[in-house]
Amino acid sequence: MSAPQLVTTRAELRSALAGRGGPVAAVFTMGALHAGHAALVRAARERVGAPGTVVATVFVNPLQFGAGEDFDRYPRTLQADLTLLGEHGADLAFAPGVDEVYPEEPQVRVVPGPLGEQLEGAARPGHFSGVLTVVLKLLHLTTPDVAFFGEKDYQQLVLIRRMVRDVNLAVDVVGVPTVREPDGLALSSRNKYLDASERDVALALSAALRAGADAAGSGSDAVLGAARAVLAAEPDAVVDYLELRGPALEPAPLSGEARLLVAARVGKTRLIDNVPLNLDLPKTKG
Repeated sequence: MSAPQLVTTRAELRSALAGRGGPVAAVFTMGALHAGHAALVRAARERVGAPGTVVATVFVNPLQFGAGEDFDRYPRTLQADLTLLGEHGADLAFAPGVDEVYPEEPQVRVVPGPLGEQLEGAARPGHFSGVLTVVLKLLHLTTPDVAFFGEKDYQQLVLIRRMVRDVNLAVDVVGVPTVREPDGLALSSRNKYLDASERDVALALSAALRAGADAAGSGSDAVLGAARAVLAAEPDAVVDYLELRGPALEPAPLSGEARLLVAARVGKTRLIDNVPLNLDLPKTKG
């Protein structure tokens, strides 16, 4: 497929969207694209079909980075990103500068609510306010019928869905399962920071999640015990949290659908991952 049409201003984006028909699907990224992003674009293309428009944004959002985080060194690979987007079916790429998205210092920001202060929000204060603020802006600018987000950033997905409900946006938010390397490592733009030995350490996260999921038939304690044992065997993965929650990140049920989430620092890189699972009550001996 050909490269997508590149637009860099809000006026260019409005003009490009006005010239196209059919439903609009959006994929919001910070660039440094990989096969996980490609899966989002393909899902968007399949959803709207040939008559529709797939618009992908490439924007490293300063509002979601805290002091001392990696905003300045976050990988920026626009030309490679445009190639990937074109190969997987994007029609438009919106790659604005910071001044285009934030012409003034924003005084009104989205408050993510109690969930925004848990898990990732506890480790990165203000992060989800920055995420939701830029997502709300981009939803207004791209005016999609449907927007696709990866399940790897599961808490982000849950919060975006809640924001869309709370502010009555007419957009369908679709989650796409995490894409992994053959050895299980969840794809992330931050994997580029890992050297070879750190990458081996990082495999402990997905291995712990697999062990937890394999134990789901024996209840929540077994899930957490199995996952903790794997992480304990890899001390170079410094665990921030390992938690079992419900599908909307409420307290985990005794049985049924749940989500096991982990965050850890490997070297100087902070990684997150999660898996869905179905809990069963422990079998009693009788």
